[in-house]
Amino acid sequence: MKKHDYKVSSGNVFADLGVDAPEETLAKAELTVKISEIIEAKGLTQAAAAKVLGIDQPKVSALLRGRLTGFSTERLIKFLNALGRDVEIVVKDRPRKGPGHLQVVLA
Repeated sequence: MKKHDYKVSSGNVFADLGVDAPEETLAKAELTVKISEIIEAKGLTQAAAAKVLGIDQPKVSALLRGRLTGFSTERLIKFLNALGRDVEIVVKDRPRKGPGHLQVVLA
């Protein structure tokens, strides 16, 4: 039996892949998943979602396919607001030294 080499994940696939700004990229991905879930739960077509979000249908398609270029974190938050969701940002002290980190907690 062959021994397989593997690397244990850091918990952030984007960091593991060496993506620039991996925490922000993960946050955007998590916000996008929530947007997708809400659109599905509301039974919205892409055209109807586009009207709610104030964008065109091809942009909704790109968003739902995870093509996040052109979608800032701020814009994704505005989409959640347009879909009837409150977004709360919490800033807290860090118990350890070093830079803080960005985390999205979905409720």
